[in-house]
Amino acid sequence: MRFSVYQVSRKGGREKNEDRMGYCYTRDAGLFALADGMGGHPEGEVASQMALQKLSALFQHEARPKLADPLKFLHAAIIAAHHDLLRYATGRALIDTPRTTVVACVLQGNAAYWAHCGDSRLYLVRGDKLVARTRDHSYSELQETLLQTLPMADRVNRNVLFTCLGSPGKPVVDTAGPLVVHPGDRVMLCSDGLWGTVDDKTITELLSHHPISDAVPELVERALRAGGPGSDNVTVLAVEWEAAPEGDCIGGVSTISLGDEVFASTIQASLGAGSAGDDLDDAEIERSIREINEAIERSAGRRP
Repeated sequence: MRFSVYQVSRKGGREKNEDRMGYCYTRDAGLFALADGMGGHPEGEVASQMALQKLSALFQHEARPKLADPLKFLHAAIIAAHHDLLRYATGRALIDTPRTTVVACVLQGNAAYWAHCGDSRLYLVRGDKLVARTRDHSYSELQETLLQTLPMADRVNRNVLFTCLGSPGKPVVDTAGPLVVHPGDRVMLCSDGLWGTVDDKTITELLSHHPISDAVPELVERALRAGGPGSDNVTVLAVEWEAAPEGDCIGGVSTISLGDEVFASTIQASLGAGSAGDDLDDAEIERSIREINEAIERSAGRRP
């Protein structure tokens, strides 16, 4: 398996960054995930971090070195993260539960599988075409369907989510796949801080015509400029699928030489004491990615 990845998270005009993102992989499977802690509820940054930790931990347990059923895994892992948030709130006697959206994608074999809850999105671009995009769990996305049976007054905020992790009711988790991926396909995960101010056409054009290392920071900068001083957190993780079986993986990750039990992750393993409220440190993310990539390159250099 071979892929290139690029990720950026910016606080924008908010007091803190409640978005989290990361990826992990074995020789035969990769998990890419993003979560957006919800404002208006306590400890959004804890909720998003816990969601990614649960997905990463379960992926490490189940991918040996690939998942038996990626869609079943994604659904079960997201529900497990939801229950972790409920237990977290109960254990600390919180009046309200930390809540988060989540979107996650598994790349395995020659296929992509994904799942989401809330309004963090996945885009899949092939060439200059938008092949797939998740549909938000918000009333704006359901507007046409709802209007047929339940007229919505103008005063209703159609961007309000009707499901998320940590809510009192069982989360709605939509899954999709398998979708066969081709070399050069780009998969992008993002929080609503991006798509709320940058339209799908612009996202598709930038992902189509520029390397992800150029497209992602440009998309983030456009979102921040459009959002102005009160910009939301903006977080983007993009992957370019490069299924070439041999050759150097410049600027990317190659898992060809990994053993059956090798697992690598950029997702923080646990919430250390005093770390739950810390902002996402871009330098730490990039350092983690660099260390993993250097280890892969050293391993590849030792191959006979």
